[in-house]
Amino acid sequence: MNLQQKTIRGMFWSGINNWGSQAVSFIIFLILARLLTPSAFGLVALANIFINLLELFLCQGFSQALIQKEKINDLEINTVFWTQILLGFLLTISTFCLSNFIAYRFNQPSLTPVLKCFSFLFIISSFSEIQRGLLVRNFAFKAIAIRNLLGVFFAGIIGIIMAFNNFGVWSLVGQQLTYEIIRVVVLWNTSDWRPKLQFSVTNLQNFMGFGISILGYKLTLFFNQRTDSLLVGYFLGEITLGYYAIAHRILQVMTQLLIGTLSQVSLPLFARLQNDSQRFLETFYRTTQWTCLIAFPVFFATIILSKELIITVFGEKWINVVPIMQILSLIGIIRSISLFQRSAFVALGKPNLQFKLELFNGILNLIFCLISIRFGIKAIAMAYVLSDYVVFPIGQWVLSKLISLSWKTYLSNFLAPITCTLVMILVMILSKKFLIINIEPSLTLIISSIIGFITYTLTLMIIFPLLFKQIYTLIKP
Repeated sequence: MNLQQKTIRGMFWSGINNWGSQAVSFIIFLILARLLTPSAFGLVALANIFINLLELFLCQGFSQALIQKEKINDLEINTVFWTQILLGFLLTISTFCLSNFIAYRFNQPSLTPVLKCFSFLFIISSFSEIQRGLLVRNFAFKAIAIRNLLGVFFAGIIGIIMAFNNFGVWSLVGQQLTYEIIRVVVLWNTSDWRPKLQFSVTNLQNFMGFGISILGYKLTLFFNQRTDSLLVGYFLGEITLGYYAIAHRILQVMTQLLIGTLSQVSLPLFARLQNDSQRFLETFYRTTQWTCLIAFPVFFATIILSKELIITVFGEKWINVVPIMQILSLIGIIRSISLFQRSAFVALGKPNLQFKLELFNGILNLIFCLISIRFGIKAIAMAYVLSDYVVFPIGQWVLSKLISLSWKTYLSNFLAPITCTLVMILVMILSKKFLIINIEPSLTLIISSIIGFITYTLTLMIIFPLLFKQIYTLIKP
């Protein structure tokens, strides 16, 4: 199977993974949101901030290093595997012991038992990361898709059963633990690789040399993406954090559905093309344009229909999420563009550039959020979005120096998405104001979505017929 066939097959199964797992998890998420309180979601969101932070030290970029290297051997794989097992046990013990201190600092006594349960996630996850990296390296996205779908489904069932039986916040804890356990079991049943008692300090040092930049990037990315939630939880409390966490969750689901597929495939694809500059550029341009064609209209439509979406899907008790979600949707737009910057840096063996950009982004985000905290939750959301928009052009300029990117060609890829989206926005706003009046939010959501989809498609077909033909040729049976 050649690279093109592997890429297409990988995109198909990555799409199944993203769309299937996100669709199932979102349905479960909606059910749990109607059964549980904002306080329960806020408490688990606060616990996950610390768990996700320490998980970065478990991964340390080793799986990305396995993907990026042209050739690897068993000694290298085993070295990384046993390193991660050791780290998993150390992180579990550390988190278990520090849970009381963390809960005390945030004045949340209920956080202690949640953190103690979540601490075992490190041991569980340490058995899966390398296996997953090897599957991605070989474009074996089918196995990854099956793992995620089974994990999401059975974990969701556990969470819903517990919620119906009034377990409250423990419904979310049980769901998360079940999800990770099932993913590990399925992954080991799928993968042929098995560890051996081999270890090399030299190989570990080589991987750490590459992985340190990945770890630095992930740490700065974490603080960049979680600074706002951390400040909301510390200064505004777990209930407000619950509303903020719901808005973030919606953004996460939308991002995964719209750009997650290409995100997973882009790193191994770019890595295989790192020595063919012309094909690398062509692939970079095409993936950027096609992602924007999908992401732009959806995120802007979400801004217009956010009130109807929240009332229809979550209920009136979550109405405070609406202004937060409208603001955070703006970050989905810029991330749909900047996604391929990060993959390109790693694929070209320059993860240090990715790290430096994300560090700058994180510093800006912290400064903006600290300034805005006194003005409330909407100001924090705006600050979170602003830092990404400031950093994006800098990252693109750095990348253009690496791959001789033509700015004229690059910017031309945005002409179709922007034009069609602007026409769609205008038609949707006018239809809501003059045609769709005094009807149920659910009907407004459905009718406006249909109007927006038809408008966007017709605009693309009339103004950009060649691009429309390319898309139609790809998606038709």
